Amino acid sequence: MTHDSTSTSTFQAGQTGLIVRIPEAEPAVRAWRERLDPSTRAGIPAHVTVLFPFLDESRIDALVHAALADVLSSHQAFDLRFETCGRFPEVLYLAPEPDTPLRRLTEAIAARWPEAPPYGGRFTEVVPHLTIVQGQEDAVLQDIEADLINQLPLTSHVASVELLVHDGSKWHVRASFALGG
Repeated sequence: MTHDSTSTSTFQAGQTGLIVRIPEAEPAVRAWRERLDPSTRAGIPAHVTVLFPFLDESRIDALVHAALADVLSSHQAFDLRFETCGRFPEVLYLAPEPDTPLRRLTEAIAARWPEAPPYGGRFTEVVPHLTIVQGQEDAVLQDIEADLINQLPLTSHVASVELLVHDGSKWHVRASFALGG
């Protein structure tokens, strides 16, 4: 659930986020993520963030669950293809194509819960991405990208969005919400 070099030490108990898990990326990115993406050690799988931070865990009740299910089921399941890498400062990521369905999910959740803007409102544009490495210099990012490019493309079918909750040290799946068929 990263957009820049945010470390897991900034995560607090009760924080939540909504993600699309990309298990097909794990074979290609797991070793790099385990070494160079602190979110991996905190229990976050290969994913594309839909919305982070979301509501505090104390606010997530049956009504929020029902509203999430309603909003997300109104969006059709879709396929993503990862063919290229992209970069933010000190960050290497896989770029999903098309990214429009991911943007629409983020926009729909943020519109329903305007008190939870993507990334706390820190960025003017939300760029869907699957973070591989954080906090590294360009030369390191170039080497990792050269390694990864041989393992691309990969595809993933997205049929659900997961709600993750931080317990103070690790992230855990609290719920999974199906997209429309």
